[in-house]
Amino acid sequence: MSSSPNIQVAIVGGGISGLAAAYYLSKRGIASTLIEVRPFLGGILHTEHIEGCTVEAGADSWLASKTSAAELARELGLGSQIIGSNDEIRRTWIWKGGELIPFPEGMQLVAPTRFGPIWRSKLLSRSTKLRIALDWLRPPTGKLAPERSIATFVGDHFGREAVDYVAEPLLTGIYGGDANDLSASSVVPKLVEHERVHGSLVRGLITAKHRGSLFQSLRGGLGALPGALRPASVIHGRVEQIARAKDGFKLRVNADWLTARELVLACEAHQAARLVEEIDPVLATWLSKIRHSTGHIAALGFRRAEVGHPLDGFGFLVPRCEGRNLTASTWVSSKFPERAPPELAVIRAFFREKPADPLADLREIMGITAEPVFIRSYVWPDSLAQYSVGHTGRIAAIEAQVSRTKG
Repeated sequence: MSSSPNIQVAIVGGGISGLAAAYYLSKRGIASTLIEVRPFLGGILHTEHIEGCTVEAGADSWLASKTSAAELARELGLGSQIIGSNDEIRRTWIWKGGELIPFPEGMQLVAPTRFGPIWRSKLLSRSTKLRIALDWLRPPTGKLAPERSIATFVGDHFGREAVDYVAEPLLTGIYGGDANDLSASSVVPKLVEHERVHGSLVRGLITAKHRGSLFQSLRGGLGALPGALRPASVIHGRVEQIARAKDGFKLRVNADWLTARELVLACEAHQAARLVEEIDPVLATWLSKIRHSTGHIAALGFRRAEVGHPLDGFGFLVPRCEGRNLTASTWVSSKFPERAPPELAVIRAFFREKPADPLADLREIMGITAEPVFIRSYVWPDSLAQYSVGHTGRIAAIEAQVSRTKG
């Protein structure tokens, strides 16, 4: 067992958070060493190139309304690589009762910005449509309501059917969680603010309607972002233990010890909880309260001529109440045409549990009979943080405890 020289800052976790921390520290002239257990950097921002297709193993884009990712990409010289989703065919479908029903146009997250498409849609019953219309008359609260689950928040405005066939499938696709557990304040804070200011979610969204592409990404895949952020000093290995040192911290990595004056934990909360248990049990307890779910993704490439489905949209969502393992499918080559040559179609599928056959539900729902040109499966164990009810309080407690912990 050996000991390495002292470093200024040790960063545990080589996903986008750890990489960004190293980047902004370097801009201030502060040296850091990044430690990542996987053989690659970027975490869930990981891209493969298969048969001329750009295949994302994890996240495939960011919301255009959140500008920080685009600003960072431009700062890194990737501005010319930013692409928008193909919003000329922006359409999402919902699997309900054995058929794919188009999601009403003008929906933003869990509420509509247009009434006409809602009234004409087969997705929701007449009574739910009436509740959506009456939401327009809801007066402002003038204050933030107590923290609620997504199911309670949306159900209060639009009813249970809107929870089951709008909120739950949309947000499960993003967070991999349960609408009955996810916190509205943490997951849709802008909608909670619309409720306070406008009362009506519909009126609030129409007032603040976003224009332009809904999603943005990078032409060669999101993996280009961690590639451009790669710091000078990287150690690939598992941090097995962290202890206090005279002037900072000791970290045991790959059976060796290194010392650091300051420490950044940019890993999953459950990993951070294990690592700080010895130096700060209170912080470890708070971190352990943040749960995580596992992401199961399959990426499939087909010859376009052999896929009978028109792929006329961004993909489809499967509500939990439909009782399937499949939660969603993205038609990558429609959403981002740059991601595949014209003769191929790329489809990604997302599952609650590891699927026995990733093709089974796609065959039934989309009528696909062709064999794939390629198929890749990706698993992200305990990687999706669950912003469950009480999350804002837990984060406040964590930040308060961190402020009391030197280094």
